[in-house]
Parts: sequence; structure tokens; C-alpha cells
Amino acid sequence: MIDIVIYGAGGKMGQVVANLASQNENCRVVAGIDAMNKPAADFPIYDSLDEMNEKADVIIDFSHPSNLDEILRFSGKSGVPVILCTTGYSEEQVAMIELASNTAPVFYSRNMSLGANLLADLAKKAATVLGDGFDIEIIEKHHNQKIDAPSGTALMIAEGINSAGGDKYEYVYDRHAVREKRKKNEIGLHAVRGGTIVGEHEVIFAGHSETFTLSHSAQSKELFAAGAVKAAIFMKGKSAGLYDMSDLV
Repeated sequence: MIDIVIYGAGGKMGQVVANLASQNENCRVVAGIDAMNKPAADFPIYDSLDEMNEKADVIIDFSHPSNLDEILRFSGKSGVPVILCTTGYSEEQVAMIELASNTAPVFYSRNMSLGANLLADLAKKAATVLGDGFDIEIIEKHHNQKIDAPSGTALMIAEGINSAGGDKYEYVYDRHAVREKRKKNEIGLHAVRGGTIVGEHEVIFAGHSETFTLSHSAQSKELFAAGAVKAAIFMKGKSAGLYDMSDLV
């Protein structure tokens, strides 16, 4: 049995994770952390990790980037693996995550969907095969409550393509301010916000007389929660290191 603590237990994603974990015979939620929201639950919800009395095998975080310091500190002190599902981390925070993984087991993915991660791998492969003859544009669409833009998944895709191309690309987020032709070493990233769109990502490779497109559409937030629970099962007992969806699959 895997004992799970949910950081952000009162949020929408935290409640979805709790529901899915309760349906998995290998998992149980022993505690939640949420200083803002405390809905009715079958487990206690605390304001912070330091207040928690229960022992955990893993912590799943679906909260806010501002909580990263506390989570990494607790994991480093206790050795409890963490699953970081929160988006919107700064470059400095990503560096913190990488540093923390030297002494603690950390699972970090900008998207917990297996399909979205497969999309990123396919885009990386396509960029290698198609070469310099194709312009690359990434379009991401999310609901109107999402704060960060472009999405972490769009950046994950762009970074994968860039690494495959020898880090030769520059990211362009806004074209209206510069009136000039598109450069060959650009990756355009475009964010759409509206309605209740869960998450859609499209990678366009536009060449001479042909266009190649890869896309992924998330239909429900359960998709991300299911990935987090799978990651929790995978991470139980893991030693220090940085893990992601490629390790899980």
C-alpha cells in the first residue's frame, strides 16, 4: 500500500487526485495540505507539511509555485519522494528542483499526461527528420482561468525540439511588435485562453508545399490526476534523483 499526501488537497486537481487514489487498491491518501481550502475529506488536511503527523510514501503536489520551497525542504529532510505537478515555475525554481534532486527523489514533469509527453517526443523526432526546411510553430489552448502563458507543456515541446537541433532556435512569443520576415531559427509559441478548454497542443512544421502537424487534446483533468497517481506508485522507495514521465513509461 502506498500512502499519499496531497499538497493542494482543497483545489480542483487535488480533489480529483484524492478520488482516483481512493479507487486504486494500491493507494490511499493519508493526509492533505492546504492552507486556503479544507473541503470535507476522509483524511486530515493541514496548513503545512510541518504540522502533519502521518507518515507518507510520497507527496503529490498540485498547488502553486510559491509552495515549492516548503515541499523541497520537507522532502530533503524526510527523504519522502515528491511528484511536482504544479505549472508556472520560474527558471530559478526549475534550477532549485534540479539541485534538490541531488539529495531527494523528485519527479517533475510539465505535463502528467502520457499522450502529451509522447507528443513532445514525436515533435523532437520530427524536427530531427525534417531538418531546416520546415518552420516550427507551437499553439497551445487552455481555459480562461490559467495564469501562466505559454503553457509549461508548450515550453517542454519547444525545449525538446531545440535540444534536438543543437540549441539553435530562439523562441518568439509575439510577432506584432516586429515587422520583419520570419527567421529560420525561430520557434513561434502562441497561447489561446478561453472557456473551459482543458488543454490542447499543436505543433506545426510548415515546409515548401507541405505542412506536417502533431496534436494532442486533453478531454478531462482526470488525465493529469491519473498520471500523478501512476507516478506516485512508481516513485515509492526511489533513491535521490530527478525523474520524469520518460522514466515512468
